[in-house]
Amino acid sequence: MTESLTPLLVSSYAVSPAHSTWDPDLEGELLPALCALPGVTGLEVPWMGRLHPHDPAWFLSHVPAGAELAVTPLPWVMKQCGADARYGIASPDDDGRRAALADLRAVAEDVRRIGAGSDASVKLVALHTSPQSHADGARLAESLDEIAQWDWTGAQLIVEHCDAATTSHPWEKGFLSLDEEIGAILSVDTPIELWLNWGRSAIETRDADAVTSQIALAAETGRLAGLTFSGTAAVDGPYGPAWADGHLPLADADPASGSLLDATHVAAALAAARGVERLGLKVSRRPGDTTARDVIRTIDRNLASLRAAARA
Repeated sequence: MTESLTPLLVSSYAVSPAHSTWDPDLEGELLPALCALPGVTGLEVPWMGRLHPHDPAWFLSHVPAGAELAVTPLPWVMKQCGADARYGIASPDDDGRRAALADLRAVAEDVRRIGAGSDASVKLVALHTSPQSHADGARLAESLDEIAQWDWTGAQLIVEHCDAATTSHPWEKGFLSLDEEIGAILSVDTPIELWLNWGRSAIETRDADAVTSQIALAAETGRLAGLTFSGTAAVDGPYGPAWADGHLPLADADPASGSLLDATHVAAALAAARGVERLGLKVSRRPGDTTARDVIRTIDRNLASLRAAARA
């Protein structure tokens, strides 16, 4: 990655104030402004039981023309995990696994709606290996084999690795390990690929240097589709408690954040990723950001830090 960024997707819901307090005017200003930033080709958007947490029809009419989208049902997955410990595509419980598959069929329907009802295109759909703490790799393989047969209108399916369940410290997501996910992906004849999130791997390993090794392991499979830059901190701070999945900024973009994602680790991650086709940026708005202009300034500052680390 040089001054011209590898095609990059910005997570809109992590940075948008409109998702906690619905403000269509603010979000209507924010979405196209994010896509207009240098190197940004589109957005990561959440699936929360439907296309938009407040107004799916509004979303279809306001998604920026030409935007590439990555659809992530992770917020919905976490909600369902909280309601039913059996829920997930890697569940050893038949009912829990079928419930998760049924929700993904609804995601596929909405992916087709985006293609038919907007000028954007869905390039990626993320899959997550719940349930928490007792997921099973063999059941994941069964689910992947089935999911890959559905009509995704050309979108690439990716298993987004989240922090795995461990007995050494508290976990945030507690899904399958990267080794188990890789094993399941490679055991079935599907084109499903991997995606890593720097912050979630740091939460799992409790070691910023170990994240680089995890990225390299994924790249060695030939299935690493992309890498999201999102930070975490080893201490409590303005973005939340230590080791939370708070989508902290790059350290240079906000030194007060305590983020472990500094320029050295960005450069190491890019080298380990070996020229992936896409990158992601998933950072929360700064405390005090309330307008679209505030948010754009925050994202632009993080993009500048990312470019600087890549050049270095």
